[in-house]
Amino acid sequence: MLLFGWLATATGQNIKFVEYELPNGLKVLLHEDHSTPIVAVSVMYHVGSKNEKPERTGFAHFFEHLLFEGSENIKRGEFDDYISNAGGMNNANTTFDRTFYYEKLPSNQLGLGLWLESERMMHAKVEQIGIETQRQVVKEERRMRYDNQPYGRLLEEAVSHLYTKHPYKHMPIGSMEHLDAAQEQDYVQFYQDFYRPDNAILSIAGDIDIEQTKKLIDVYFKDIPRGKTEIYRPKIVEPAMTSEVRDTIFDNVQLPAVVFAYHVPAQGTPDFYAVKMLTMLLSQGESSRMQKKIVDEEQKAVAAGSFAFELENPAPCIMYGVANMGANVADLEKSMDEVITNVQDELISETEFQKLQNQVEADFVTANNNVAGIAESLANYEMYYGDANLINTELERYRKVTRADLQRAAKKYFQNKARVVLHWMPKGKQP
Repeated sequence: MLLFGWLATATGQNIKFVEYELPNGLKVLLHEDHSTPIVAVSVMYHVGSKNEKPERTGFAHFFEHLLFEGSENIKRGEFDDYISNAGGMNNANTTFDRTFYYEKLPSNQLGLGLWLESERMMHAKVEQIGIETQRQVVKEERRMRYDNQPYGRLLEEAVSHLYTKHPYKHMPIGSMEHLDAAQEQDYVQFYQDFYRPDNAILSIAGDIDIEQTKKLIDVYFKDIPRGKTEIYRPKIVEPAMTSEVRDTIFDNVQLPAVVFAYHVPAQGTPDFYAVKMLTMLLSQGESSRMQKKIVDEEQKAVAAGSFAFELENPAPCIMYGVANMGANVADLEKSMDEVITNVQDELISETEFQKLQNQVEADFVTANNNVAGIAESLANYEMYYGDANLINTELERYRKVTRADLQRAAKKYFQNKARVVLHWMPKGKQP
């Protein structure tokens, strides 16, 4: 029996939920679970860095910060105080495609979470004092996570080399110059364009009563007006790569690295599942292909990995190896190529395939073993696929992937002629 059998039994993986839509376009997803007296209240907005104007990158991520500043009815700095005083926690995150806000609260504080999110949606203060404060916060985040972090710009350089036209060519952190150049009205317009009920999903999971929750949602959300303009969805198609792109990046690092970047299918497509499983085969766990060959056996790298972004347009897949002391980057690249070529030339064994399926199933269940994870998964599936019930059925799509599918996908998407190769070198090696 596959691992999922007993995991599903242990965690009750058949997740029941109610879904409906308010007249203003707000989609609502409700999951009732009385196992703990906790509720997760979340709102996902269908806006990420790909929706930004080319000369105003970084806005989606900036708003993730700005919308904790306060509202017409919440003083500056008090948003977090309401949460902590109620014994809860909150956070937010931004990707290329969406922005997600959530609170985890004692279930008797459901109304508080709904009020805070309705304030964020309708009454947020987008004004100069908050904009200036958060500009400095975002600049410091960029310095810490990108500019002053070893290999911190790795993803930024990879996607900027991989894409020439599609807005995935810039990371959600965006450009500090663009944020500095923007005027208050630019920020107000972005808020009006994207922070609206017909561009959002309210997803609630936990210790709730469905009918009572519906009444509270009406109180806080039904009178928020639908947006008046069409929501910008970029239709840009990235041209296919026909030749390898190479570059050398000099950075403040001690050890060189090799980075590969490829275009892979959008999430939800049949080949996406094969590619996702391939990246797990290559780098998830101590017995993964890259770990065993490059790190353990050959000792050419101190770390190696691969991962594919899960996005609604064709996405980047990144592979990397950080060279061991004294290792040559050309030798490291050769070993990385050999790992990929082996998957292209030979079917993986039945034993390895079974282990891979077990990893997929364990990860799938783990992602949905708490109310916050369930709330986010329901919103993701509804936003990207229009089918929140994939929280219960998507695993079947992974199960349909065969060993031959893995080999075919490796040949199709991991081609040398359609990739970026970056050599990440210490500044001391720069000519």
